[in-house]
Amino acid sequence: MTVINSVSDTAKIGRNVKIWHLSFVGDNAKIGENVKIGSLVHLDSDVSVGKNTNIQGSAHISRFSKIGENVFVGPSVTFTNDPYPPSKKLVGVTVEDNVILGARSVIQAGVTIGKNSVVAMGATVTRDVPENVVVIGTPATIRYSREEYDKKQTRWNND
Repeated sequence: MTVINSVSDTAKIGRNVKIWHLSFVGDNAKIGENVKIGSLVHLDSDVSVGKNTNIQGSAHISRFSKIGENVFVGPSVTFTNDPYPPSKKLVGVTVEDNVILGARSVIQAGVTIGKNSVVAMGATVTRDVPENVVVIGTPATIRYSREEYDKKQTRWNND
């Protein structure tokens, strides 16, 4: 089976990076060590991805975005980079370390997701998210703490 990916010659790819089928990595992208990029992912130009990050299939990471270390980007997550389309000025999304982005969440251009936060599946994030919280809904609002999320996950895993 032939695997077709489009990875720019100017992209910097760290050690032990796995890029699955039919994905795109743009010019000047920087990908840290031990990153997994799923099938059909679009990782645009001038994007940086920290080590140990997992980007699930069909995600769209827009130009100028920055993703920290140990981040989970769920399937079909979309980062935008144009707050007033179509405009001439673009700005990326910033995702800090240890963040979880649920499936099909959408992150507005210029937004920062704080460390250790969780964005629920299907949420639409239109403003910055502080550290250590879980946001849910459209527009996304704080529902509870990351500590509470971790307890729920532990209970789920132990049932």
